[in-house]
Amino acid sequence: MYLTAIMDMYSRFILIWSISNTMDSAWVTDVVKEAVKTYGKPEIINSDQGTQFTSDEYVDYVKSLESTKISMDGKGKAIDNIFIERFWRTIKYDKIYIHCPKNGLELFQICEEFINYYNFERPHQTIDYQIPNNLYHEAA
Repeated sequence: MYLTAIMDMYSRFILIWSISNTMDSAWVTDVVKEAVKTYGKPEIINSDQGTQFTSDEYVDYVKSLESTKISMDGKGKAIDNIFIERFWRTIKYDKIYIHCPKNGLELFQICEEFINYYNFERPHQTIDYQIPNNLYHEAA
């Protein structure tokens, strides 16, 4: 199973997330489309250079947004995308590895619970111990 998420870099708020049993370009493109539909066009979309993010389908969609710039990390440079990489580590070690979900539904429920906690309750040291939801909505 694969988890993808769209994070607001300023507030660390997870805008949209999804789980799939395949990591394909149609799925990640649909996740970005949902984020744009719900929150509007971002100035920049940053990702790694995975094949799903370099596919014609994904790149063509982001380019169709016109004012949105595509930013991709250099190969082997996870530091460029440090905030989402830290989120992946946190959700895995704080929730998924501890609870060992037995199926996709359990994984979804575990992720939903953690992301709600992460967005609405968990203070973040790197944003002066603020809660992502509060900071996101203050800035909006």
